[in-house]
Amino acid sequence: MSDLPKIKEYSNGEVTIVWEAKKCIHAAKCVKGLPTVFDVKARPWINAEGASTAAIIEQVGKCPSGALTSFMNAEGKPKADVSEPATSNVEVEVLPNGPLVVFGTIAMKGPDGSVVQEKTRHSFCRCGASSNKPYCDGSHRRIDFQG
Repeated sequence: MSDLPKIKEYSNGEVTIVWEAKKCIHAAKCVKGLPTVFDVKARPWINAEGASTAAIIEQVGKCPSGALTSFMNAEGKPKADVSEPATSNVEVEVLPNGPLVVFGTIAMKGPDGSVVQEKTRHSFCRCGASSNKPYCDGSHRRIDFQG
């Protein structure tokens, strides 16, 4: 089994939806907000033709974990800039009975010392039950975490 993160891309020709499975906390905001695009019972579960580009971009922007992102095909895939320093323009939100969600550019060191830096959202586990620590995997619902 590969240690590479599962990242999939789905495009309607104008916009590409990027899904990073390891970041997903299964909050289901995508499924509830735009079921014509996001349907967990369908394969593939993302239908980039299911709504307008504007609707897709708006819904993807509501993903609390940053597992879903998008980019305009005409502009090309965004490049990660690991040389850019972390900014102090970071917001942290505590979701009731759920994860800590960090919005903004952060630099985080992994156990091997490598720096992960992204301009996105991160959902960090608060309940201790995640099998994808430090990230939330939705286990707080299974264990009925209160906090």
